Amino acid sequence: MDQITDHSKFERKPLSEPAARPRRWRAAAISAAIALGLFLAYLGFAPHKANQAAAVPAPALPVTVSQPLHRDVDTRVGFLGQFSAIDKVELRAQVGGTLTEIDFKDGQIVHKGDLLFVIDPRPYEIKLEQAQAALQTATARVALAGNQLSRAQSLKRNDFATQETVDQRTNDQDASQAAVEDAKARVRDAELDLEYCHVRAPFTGRIGARQVSIGSLVAGSRAATSPTTLLTTLVSLDPLYLDFDMSESDFLTFSRERARLKGPLANKVLIGLSDENSFSREGTLDFIDNALDRSSGTIHARATVPNPDLFLAPGQFARLRVAIAPPTPAYLLPDAAVVLDQSQRLVMTVTSDGTVKPKIVTTGELRGGLRVIQSGLDASDRVVIDGLVRAIPGTKVTPQDGAIHYDATADGQG
Repeated sequence: MDQITDHSKFERKPLSEPAARPRRWRAAAISAAIALGLFLAYLGFAPHKANQAAAVPAPALPVTVSQPLHRDVDTRVGFLGQFSAIDKVELRAQVGGTLTEIDFKDGQIVHKGDLLFVIDPRPYEIKLEQAQAALQTATARVALAGNQLSRAQSLKRNDFATQETVDQRTNDQDASQAAVEDAKARVRDAELDLEYCHVRAPFTGRIGARQVSIGSLVAGSRAATSPTTLLTTLVSLDPLYLDFDMSESDFLTFSRERARLKGPLANKVLIGLSDENSFSREGTLDFIDNALDRSSGTIHARATVPNPDLFLAPGQFARLRVAIAPPTPAYLLPDAAVVLDQSQRLVMTVTSDGTVKPKIVTTGELRGGLRVIQSGLDASDRVVIDGLVRAIPGTKVTPQDGAIHYDATADGQG
């Protein structure tokens, strides 16, 4: 009754090769899909990790800070001036004749009394000899007139001559004596003409270019009643004048301060040439004009400047500073530490917690290579003097101590 099941019909038969290949492909596809999902998940997670890295605060940048330098400085006003020679002369011929010598080189330094030109002296030597001969003749006539007068007086005492004869001889003697004086004057005049044949330097200075050549016929006149020949020019070099113009407001401040101090402060002038950064020369303010120029509202002033090395020349321009007020306390900072923000000037300070805080300041002139801070700072402020590009207001920085140096040579004191 029981049926015997034939299990042989249900035994799993091995798959053939074509039937097994689709199953391996499906497994590979599933593995690829899983890998792709993991990759996409990583890509989605990576920006989040990058944002987390960006959110980490950057370390505070270093800057150099220092407290402002405290120093007493006087108030000075700057001007632009021009040098001029104290003595300047045009050398012109005072006698006429042929130029025979030129004893200098153009532009050289000559000293007082040096021979510069020689005009042919022979005609004037002849004139001098004639004058001397005329003097001898006049002197002989004086002797003759004296003898005649003595004889006339003797005869008058013996009644052999009249008083009229005596008077005539007295007049002859006086006339001959006057002739002697006239002859002496002509001798001196001839000697002067002969002296003017030798043109000498009237003072020490630098001579200009010669305007004549040897052999030139020059015209001269001591009285300058006729055109005379320009030979050259001569200017003195030590000392020199430095001329400049002072505004009315500066002049008032200067005058009030000088009247109050009654000392040499207001007379000292510091000078710097156009190619110099320092004020290494000094002069003395010794002249202020007696009236202001109505058209410009300025008054002319002048300082005398020593020039022992003869380096300065008339016509050069120079910057000068005049002290118009006594020293007062002030703060000094490097000029690079001051930032111009539109019409305001700022400095960056660092607070105790390292935060950059700007401060508005009022600045003055440069002194000792530093900028004068007139107001806006405290002695305890730590000012950024280096690394200013990293000092952004409101940010944190790492302050490092620095030092501010005053350059006395740049202020004309070294």
